Amino acid sequence: MIIRPVSHADLPALQQIAVESGPGFTSLIDDRDFLVGKIQSSIDSFARPVSEPGQESYLFVLEDPATGEVMGTTGIEAAVGLSSPLYHYHKSRVVHHSRELGLYRSVDVLNMCNHYTGCTEICTLYLRPQFRRAHAGKLLSRVRFLFMAQHPQRFADTVIAEMRGVSNEAGESPFWDWLRAHFVDLDFATVTQLAGAGDKGFIAELMPKYPLYTNLLSDAAQAVIGRVHPDTRPALAMLEREGFRHQGYVDLFDAGPTVEAQRDRIHSVANSVTCRIQAIGRDTPVLHAGQETGQGRVLAVANTLCEGFRATVTDQATYLPDHGVLQVPAALARSLNLHDGGQARFVELAAARSGHGTGQHRSEHATPFREYQYAL
Repeated sequence: MIIRPVSHADLPALQQIAVESGPGFTSLIDDRDFLVGKIQSSIDSFARPVSEPGQESYLFVLEDPATGEVMGTTGIEAAVGLSSPLYHYHKSRVVHHSRELGLYRSVDVLNMCNHYTGCTEICTLYLRPQFRRAHAGKLLSRVRFLFMAQHPQRFADTVIAEMRGVSNEAGESPFWDWLRAHFVDLDFATVTQLAGAGDKGFIAELMPKYPLYTNLLSDAAQAVIGRVHPDTRPALAMLEREGFRHQGYVDLFDAGPTVEAQRDRIHSVANSVTCRIQAIGRDTPVLHAGQETGQGRVLAVANTLCEGFRATVTDQATYLPDHGVLQVPAALARSLNLHDGGQARFVELAAARSGHGTGQHRSEHATPFREYQYAL
């Protein structure tokens, strides 16, 4: 498995992903012109010299090098809300109190806001069902943090992730059903497609401007505020382990939670390691001096390039911290466009399980594909 920047040759695969992912996946929509523009924006962003985050959009694909097929996708928006408003509801509490009458009532309210303008957003994570295998979901999620760690000037101090909210198999959201009945007579699939394409004028024109008292919503709508889709729970748990937390901000359409973290405190950013590569061939003298770590552990390894970025997962690497050297098979180094002595960055994903090499196509036990389908 190799992660690389998207190219125009990936358009058919992205179109298929847009169809497979359904209406809850707003960052890829089934519109050829939209997808062509998204690919070109990503190509331009990887190529652009950047000293501070702007409107760059980085889209990666996970490729099976044996077949060239696109297995999945994952992305980063460098600074959201600059050209098109990024709306959220913020859940807070107000108190109505009359000392004279001895009456007291505390109620939750939702206020529309643009709190996360300028923040970096991780998004567009999708693993296709036919490509379930060990560590693919983890690699798609955490490779973004390796890229941030290597190129911090391209990203904001605060990183967010909008988690998919609760909807049923027909793609209907209980939260949106209530809003539709009272304010915006458009179905959930239509509004998410409009928002995904950047057409957000209807939000300013039709959505309620004043606080929504949650006790006036239907019971079904109240029950899903700040809740994630069942398929998204493992992805949320993964981000929570990285240090992301929910601070009361929810999506405008399905009320799914938005979680946030400080970029440099994200676990995979703070604990990633820069190193030199020793490419090990059949006749390579192998250095064993000093402490060895990493042997038998599953690592995500990436080169340090931007436009030529490559990353993969392996349990065949050994790190020598006394020398700052990561020993990897020569074939793996070539797949990452790394030469002997080249610079790389890695982070540990998990302990390796005996008998399961990275090349074997087994699914992740206890973390089936559907749990990553709508990760972000």
